[in-house]
Amino acid sequence: SGCTVKYSGYLEHSYEPFCTNCHHKVPKLMKLGRDVTLRGLEIGLLTMTKGEAARFVFRPDYAYGERGCHPLIPRNATVVFEVEVLDFLDSAESDPFFELTPEQQDTFPLEKVLKVSDTERQFGNYLYNNRNFEGAKERYKRALSILGRSPSSEAEQCQINASKLLVLLNLSLTYLKLERPTRALAYGEKALKIDQRNAKALFRCGQACLCMTQYERARDFLVRAQRIEPFNRDINDELKKLASCYKGYMEKEKEMCFRMFASLNPSS
Repeated sequence: SGCTVKYSGYLEHSYEPFCTNCHHKVPKLMKLGRDVTLRGLEIGLLTMTKGEAARFVFRPDYAYGERGCHPLIPRNATVVFEVEVLDFLDSAESDPFFELTPEQQDTFPLEKVLKVSDTERQFGNYLYNNRNFEGAKERYKRALSILGRSPSSEAEQCQINASKLLVLLNLSLTYLKLERPTRALAYGEKALKIDQRNAKALFRCGQACLCMTQYERARDFLVRAQRIEPFNRDINDELKKLASCYKGYMEKEKEMCFRMFASLNPSS
């Protein structure tokens, strides 16, 4: 399991923390058992939920033990930790699932597969929000990789499509951030195959085409998105940006043609 936590650790009867991450605007994701190794803190965090704050007092056997941790923690020290859980991502099921072969994964019920995929997508969202776009992309691809199974009913197909759509939209956006518009367009178009009237997918495709200076295609996607959500500010702003880029492009084309014409007809 992973969590983002704001914490401060104090020696008993002390007002100055010996460790804290409260000065970090966005604390990093910590894995229990790897990044969080203090026995008492790991046990304490497992009792908490997202948004909860708590104050724990740990005896030496739940903290730094008989030897302490020189020079900050003396021997046999009782410590106090104030913690606030900002987010909690449970990967206890998803990590072992990805260690299985595809054949073994196929034996699991769809409900379990969708849950694992959603966990991976949430990890991707966390990484994306921390501007780790490469890491987010890999998590989203893992989430997508297990959604290719054949459904046993129309209801199952709807569930798979709903999960796929979210991941495809996330991948399209992440590739835009990575400045790889060709891949962003490919994932946006895959999302449109699931839902051809999805405004977000149309918008992402329009953004990608604009990045590639494919102005006619960009306009087609963005106008279709605007028809579905006429008051969406992002879509309308992107159409204004497109108009400005296209105008600049046409002016450059006109200037280039004029120079070519002038070079072919030098004045005497």
